[in-house]
Amino acid sequence: MVPFLVKIFSGKNPDADKTRSVYGYVCGTLGIILNLFLFAAKLTVGTLSGSISITADAFNNFSDAGSSIITLFGFLWSGRKADSEHPFGHGRIEYICGILVSVIIIIVGGELLLSSAEKIFNPTEVTFSLSLCIVLSLSVLVKFYMYIYNRKSGKLIGSETLMAVATDSIGDSVATLAVLACSIFSYFTKINVDAYVGAAVSLMIIRAGILSVISTASPLLGRAPDGELVEKIYEIVDSSEATCGVHDLVVHDYGPGKKFVSLHMEVDGSGDIFTLHDEVDRIEKLLCDTLHCEAVIHMDPIDVKNPILSELTDRLKTRAREIDGALLVHDVRMVPGPSHTNVIFDVAIPADKFSSRSDISAALSETVKDFGQSYFAVINCEMSYTDK
Repeated sequence: MVPFLVKIFSGKNPDADKTRSVYGYVCGTLGIILNLFLFAAKLTVGTLSGSISITADAFNNFSDAGSSIITLFGFLWSGRKADSEHPFGHGRIEYICGILVSVIIIIVGGELLLSSAEKIFNPTEVTFSLSLCIVLSLSVLVKFYMYIYNRKSGKLIGSETLMAVATDSIGDSVATLAVLACSIFSYFTKINVDAYVGAAVSLMIIRAGILSVISTASPLLGRAPDGELVEKIYEIVDSSEATCGVHDLVVHDYGPGKKFVSLHMEVDGSGDIFTLHDEVDRIEKLLCDTLHCEAVIHMDPIDVKNPILSELTDRLKTRAREIDGALLVHDVRMVPGPSHTNVIFDVAIPADKFSSRSDISAALSETVKDFGQSYFAVINCEMSYTDK
């Protein structure tokens, strides 16, 4: 249903940004309608039967309707064009809305846990009925359907908010299934476990909310770029005959569809500067057209015709890979002097290995000394912002 509605509201020849926004509007609106329907049905059944677990589940659906409103607002706001105060656009508002959704989930879970705890010490009789089974069974199916369309849509458009809603929906489906099982169990055994199941459902809701906060906050904190994106960037840059190496790749994420890429591209220092500059411009445009990101490339000229420098560079890169496959040696150059030659280079180290930079520098310095006693290493350790 969702792709069909998106196709209707997108109109003819929609661009990627418009299609993405329409997905958000459709998923958000469907979420509001379905959750309000489930809230009304469960609240009625829960009140008539006296079940705290069903009533708790009903208010969970009510909070989900509020979350869907936030989701809808997030897509409306994030779709606004860039302005003078926000030149990178408003895409990150979607991440903030995702966090708000997650916080609401946690708060509702906490309130339901308190209500369930109270019922454990003051239990009330639960009335079982056919309508109760029908409503809960329907709720399980509806929530599972919401999980499917939110997850598919979230993956398709790369939305953390929709993925958070999908996580919440599958949790709700399982929780409602547990409430249904509890009701059937209590009916046949005459053992009232309603409050205990309500507490278990509450804990599941809280857990889902916490996991969702962690997942949604990650882009705001500045997570490493997607490995597939990094591979595609390297593939495009390396496809140029002018490329001798690539390093210092940084990807800035300002929300869906707003990525900025900067990198250093090693080129033959003896080449024509105008020809090389023209090639760099071509690659920047290719990155933009292919990966839909703004790209800035810095040219690093290297001496490719110095056999001694080439051999030493190969040894350093080999030694770096032996220490750790994620290490990258680059910008190797020689500065000769009257008594010795300084071998100056950078080594990019992953964030989780950066504390070992002294040991890494010492090992690479030994490689330089082994190459010749008159060679001294001058090493600049820098943090790598990608896994490659």
